[in-house]
Amino acid sequence: MDENRVEMLARQHGVRQKRDDGSIGKTLTALIRRADEGAPSRLLVEASILLASSRGNPTVILKEAATAYKVETEAITTKVRQEFAAKEKAKTVPQPVSKAAKKAA
Repeated sequence: MDENRVEMLARQHGVRQKRDDGSIGKTLTALIRRADEGAPSRLLVEASILLASSRGNPTVILKEAATAYKVETEAITTKVRQEFAAKEKAKTVPQPVSKAAKKAA
């Protein structure tokens, strides 16, 4: 797996690379050694999905993986759209100027 994919996988698990430490691969290996028994299996599944998506059509592969692991993509899509709509609505509504701010000016 290339360095960018390994870095993406490491960031997903909270591993940050310090500039003077060396490669992210060494840091991720240290995490795997001291992690609980479920972490290496999760890393292996995530790495295989990332590797497969880099070699084929990522959209189709990620959709198949979501179906295989019973992830409700429609529910996630709906929630994300609602959050973005709420953020856009908050940006478009101007903040009312208070009377105290007008008097101070």
